[in-house]
Amino acid sequence: MKQGQKQNLFKHAKNDYPVNKRLSRRDLLIAGTTTAATLILSPAALAQSAQPKFKRVPTQYIAALGDPTAGSGRNAQEWGLWRKDPGPRGVDLDDYDKLQAKGGIAPAKWTFDNEDWWLEEHGLIMEQPEFPLPAGQYLVTGGREVEAVLTVQPMASDGTQHWELNNNASIYDVTHLRCRSGRYTPATGNGSCTPAKAKKSAFPVRPGADMPAVDGCNKQDYAVFIVTAVAVGNS
Repeated sequence: MKQGQKQNLFKHAKNDYPVNKRLSRRDLLIAGTTTAATLILSPAALAQSAQPKFKRVPTQYIAALGDPTAGSGRNAQEWGLWRKDPGPRGVDLDDYDKLQAKGGIAPAKWTFDNEDWWLEEHGLIMEQPEFPLPAGQYLVTGGREVEAVLTVQPMASDGTQHWELNNNASIYDVTHLRCRSGRYTPATGNGSCTPAKAKKSAFPVRPGADMPAVDGCNKQDYAVFIVTAVAVGNS
């Protein structure tokens, strides 16, 4: 999917979750939902010969693009990985001027890129994920009912990366609906797209809803997967 092309990745989502305060993604994981049960790896699951050995990791997040009904594809080179929760490391829109005054260096020591920047559901400016998604296998969940192994192949000679979910899972099944993620790039030229133009009143964003548009920007919505474990040998 090309940059700026709009697609509703979550048309099947139910928008009946109350969002009335800022919570970190980890807060949501340990809240009184079914998530806690889905994050526990059963010995039987790990013992399956068809799967590699997995190791638990501090919760990571994948930014994914694709048809929400798809269970495989060839565009993992367009997907990214946050090895740390970007929410608590983010900068509030109200503090954008301070971020600029610091030369774009956030308190968490990541660098803001005014040509390619990200927002999350509470109006926090996030660091960019790591692109492309490293090849390997990831245990992913949307924090609802489905858990699946995501297999990402090394990049092919034509620059594409094949990905596949097991357990008959789709992108929607392993999307964490509460986590919203939007990527913003200039629609015209330098200076046309800035967080200063984002409307704070548009946040927080309802679970499953599109991220708000920002004047002067192209916007791309990404699905977000929760990563609870990775295969031994993943980079």
